[in-house]
Amino acid sequence: MSLDVPADLLAAAERGPVADAEFVECVRTSLPYAWEVISSVADGLARSVDGFADHEVPPPSEVERGQLLRALASDSIRGGLERHFGMKLAFQNCHRVGGFAPSAVDSERYRAFISPRGQLLNQSPELRDC
Repeated sequence: MSLDVPADLLAAAERGPVADAEFVECVRTSLPYAWEVISSVADGLARSVDGFADHEVPPPSEVERGQLLRALASDSIRGGLERHFGMKLAFQNCHRVGGFAPSAVDSERYRAFISPRGQLLNQSPELRDC
């Protein structure tokens, strides 16, 4: 299960749409490692001069790797995080998270990060099991 959904939030979802803030709070509490990584990318992006920040440290265990994969593989979770932090997320290697300012989404750096070449250049033998 990706998220630990409180009963009141589930009931609200059964009645209709839920607010982004409620959804993002559920993500924050359900996936604390993923939240920490993405928050750190957002903090780095806020200090960035080129509209890019990333996190390249492999997760300490498969539990944390699973959180990151769930957060970034789900369109709704990823979209909620992007809206909350005001950035475009990009993902490589089962753990490298890139954050781009909206104005940098069509930049050369963004296109290089999401390209097949970028993925291949960021591979290493220790990452092959992810």
